[in-house]
Amino acid sequence: MKYYILDLTPDASLVRFLVEQGHTVFIASWKNPTAAERDMGMDDYLFSGVIEAIDAVTAITSAEKIHSVGYCLGGTLLTIAAAYMAREGDDRLHTMTLFASLIDFREGGEITLFLGDSAVSFLEASMRRKGYLGIESMVNAFTSLRVADLVYGPAVDRYLLGKDRKLNGLLAWNEDGTRMPCRMHAEYLRSCYLDNDLAEGRYQVAGTTVCVGDISTPMFLLGTVTDHVAPWKSVYKARRLMNNELTFALTTGGHNAGIACGPDHPRRSFQMAVRNPGDLYIDPDRWAAETESRPGSWWRSWSDWLKARTSGDVELPPIGAPDLGYEVLGDAPGTYVFD
Repeated sequence: MKYYILDLTPDASLVRFLVEQGHTVFIASWKNPTAAERDMGMDDYLFSGVIEAIDAVTAITSAEKIHSVGYCLGGTLLTIAAAYMAREGDDRLHTMTLFASLIDFREGGEITLFLGDSAVSFLEASMRRKGYLGIESMVNAFTSLRVADLVYGPAVDRYLLGKDRKLNGLLAWNEDGTRMPCRMHAEYLRSCYLDNDLAEGRYQVAGTTVCVGDISTPMFLLGTVTDHVAPWKSVYKARRLMNNELTFALTTGGHNAGIACGPDHPRRSFQMAVRNPGDLYIDPDRWAAETESRPGSWWRSWSDWLKARTSGDVELPPIGAPDLGYEVLGDAPGTYVFD
């Protein structure tokens, strides 16, 4: 996903909102790979992506601990990183927040209709020829999940009713597709979707198994009601896999619109409750029935959650740290967004 979904427009920018709340925000930009990156795997994304980003943030801010956030596959990668860091005794993650992210893939949503063993083998053969999964493959897969909204509806409006298409921020972002390296995408589909290794205790980092049950970091877990990619009941399964302090929130909206909704969205509501270590398990249907619904966006409640777990204010850190090897490369949004 192109990271700027969290900074689309002034009224729906999570980055702007967090900065206004007093947080210092760093974002890792997703690079569209070429054939040159064909052999980059999940471990490369973990170490050269997540872990190096944590190294950079802690170096630039001089912070011993940081809040961490992952969205969709980014949340899965963050969970893998947190499990690895727990194994290594690295406690720099003060909190974890996962937006619409799966840890247990056994019921991985409608996308699994396209992800049987034969389909993944076909994708692997295609990716080996190019070195990466093409943008068109990703777009077609997700468009197929919402044909009424993304195919038939626009076709009727444009060709039968003569209506001009109104392109909003999310639709524009949706057309800015991403690619995946051959090796990384194959490892991701097989280890997570087909084999469910992360949830079932078989996932390996650098040749050694990691366990999500080792994670003790407080977690904020967000699901969206109409999510076609990460069904909220599957997101909720994290409650069974770990015994940390876990706050689960469920918001109206879908995988994208439920996240990039703005702090004052007039058509949003959400539910939120805390599971403390040692609390008994509650199944998702009972949780939804018993948890109070609140009007409005979940953004402010999440910000309050972060502030309650923040030690205090600090001076604004500089941009970059050249003395530590972190040169300023240019103004936001950087160069990767153009790849």
